[in-house]
Amino acid sequence: MKKITVVTGHYGTGKTNLSVNIAMNIKAQNKPVCVIDLDIVNPYFRTADFKQLFEENNIRLIAPQYANSNLDIPALSFDLEELAMSDEYLVIDVGGDDAGATALGRYSQALEKFHNEIEMIYVINAYRYLTPAPDDALELMYEIENASHMKHTAIVNNSNLGSETTPQTIEDSFEFADETAFKAELPLLYTACREDLAEFVEDKNIMPIKVYVKPFWER
Repeated sequence: MKKITVVTGHYGTGKTNLSVNIAMNIKAQNKPVCVIDLDIVNPYFRTADFKQLFEENNIRLIAPQYANSNLDIPALSFDLEELAMSDEYLVIDVGGDDAGATALGRYSQALEKFHNEIEMIYVINAYRYLTPAPDDALELMYEIENASHMKHTAIVNNSNLGSETTPQTIEDSFEFADETAFKAELPLLYTACREDLAEFVEDKNIMPIKVYVKPFWER
């Protein structure tokens, strides 16, 4: 596992839920973790909303000053280079498109010094209406790279239909994920799958995840 994990993806891919799971998994290995919320665009699903969960699990959270309020004027003020040099593992949740990735771009030079320690994953969901084909997902991926001045190192398949997801839903996304990774010339790191479904999915490269982030109509 790399020391710094940067999580990007379009709105609705489940990147924030994945970020929370990654942080919790690292902490389960008794390693110090710091989650950095760079999602300054989407007011509905932010890692900052899980402050209590992180506090209960001794996970540090750094978020825009107004990330968990009704004010949408974010203030980012922290030394990412200093954080990267610390003993903590970093999980950076980036806003869900090229506009959101612009915030990451502010820190690209600082992160360049640690490029060998960075896993920058692009999260995909085959069932997002704005990315119905691999080429659509790749177009957005390249836009994020241009905005952030950084390159992805891996793809994560997080295809789901929320509470309606079944094992077949996951299996039907494999072709989309494989083609996206092939065209991107990047490894498919794993397929994330709700933990109660994982044992029923016919694939060895599965990462079981908990559902921390739910749309308001499912809460």
